[in-house]
Amino acid sequence: MENDADFSWPVARDFANQLIFAATAKHLSDLEVQVLQGSWHHQTYEQMAEQLHYGAAYLNRDIGNPLWKRLGQALNEKVSKTNFKEALRRAWEQQVHAPPVVISSPAPIIEGPISPESPFYLERSGVEQLGCQTLLKPGALLRIKAPQLMGKTSLLYHLMAFAQKQAYPTVYIDMGSIDKSVLASLEKLLKWLCAMSSRQLHLTNRLSELWDSEIFGSNDNCTAYFEDHIFPEVKGPFVLGLDNVDRLFPFQDIIEDFFGMLRSWHEKGRISQQWQQLRLILVHSTEAYIPLDYHQSPFNTGVPIGLSEFTAHQIQHLAQLHQVALSEGELSKLMAMIGGHPYLVRVALSALSTRELTFMQLVQMAASDEGIYSAHLLHHWVTLQQTPDLMQAFQGVLTATASLNPVQAYKLHSMGLIKRENNQVIPRNDLYESYFQRIYSS
Repeated sequence: MENDADFSWPVARDFANQLIFAATAKHLSDLEVQVLQGSWHHQTYEQMAEQLHYGAAYLNRDIGNPLWKRLGQALNEKVSKTNFKEALRRAWEQQVHAPPVVISSPAPIIEGPISPESPFYLERSGVEQLGCQTLLKPGALLRIKAPQLMGKTSLLYHLMAFAQKQAYPTVYIDMGSIDKSVLASLEKLLKWLCAMSSRQLHLTNRLSELWDSEIFGSNDNCTAYFEDHIFPEVKGPFVLGLDNVDRLFPFQDIIEDFFGMLRSWHEKGRISQQWQQLRLILVHSTEAYIPLDYHQSPFNTGVPIGLSEFTAHQIQHLAQLHQVALSEGELSKLMAMIGGHPYLVRVALSALSTRELTFMQLVQMAASDEGIYSAHLLHHWVTLQQTPDLMQAFQGVLTATASLNPVQAYKLHSMGLIKRENNQVIPRNDLYESYFQRIYSS
């Protein structure tokens, strides 16, 4: 029998990835690898959640359970978080002395945010450099703004990883994952923010001691909590990254006070050494079209960062990583159809990497209900149907008769359905135009 040193975590990781690809034609995702590693080291889902900044229930239900099922199918036995290690070892010991098998496998299918360490993370021209340089400045405020599925969260992960290399503690908060009950009042939201910040910084929760609702308002209490507890404990720069702040926009009762507080924190950093410790990152889709006083909004100050589409060179590089050979003609056809939209490009290359369809089949079926983008396109169509005025506005874009008001333009651009070209609003790409022309006319 091989010893523990032989069957180390890196060996187990690669072996599990090989087994799962052989069984499903899909590699492990970055997050699945992280859950597998945490389980290998006997971590609970709660411990993993703190490290990975996901909810424990999400890691258990949506990542762990499907992972154990896939691994069990690959091993031909039922496995769980507690017994997978020995099951993997037994299968590995059966193969370890067998002649090596060379597998020409396509690159992994990348879904969701991409780890900054992944070779599939592509830097945009000057974007990462600007973000990293800004985080080094006292009291910095960064605003990452781009339509959906453009890679905002992946960039945020990259910046947080850079901060950690500078020995800056980091707090990542996904506003999109907040329970609706937390958004019932400003006080609940700000207490939640203080508690989450304390937890991720491994500090004692002192809300019961420092929060005085009888005398002070919620903004004052939250600000004091950072001044009296978090800043003195951290003793240096730290980064607070707020992802998907768009989630708060519909909650009119809290947005003015909440975003006004963030603006005031940034302003304090101009004169207060204590508040210069904070480096704040806000992530949202395009411009925040919400009724905020100009001088209370954090969306018109700091350093804005937009995300462009991939270039032809970047798409070709990504194709090579997926082990997909694209001719110049095919690359031109692909970009004519979807531009350099990061998500749409990755879906196309992932589909081609499985060898289940040819490039010509992909292009011909792309805008159909049977194509690789069917779920993505249907999601957009359902969203439009739920908002009749938006549905009508986009139809006007397709027929070049649109006269969009600012809110309609903001929402359609946030969805990634439109772009401005020569002072005109047009569909973002040929894929969207072809699909929705067919749907509207049917």
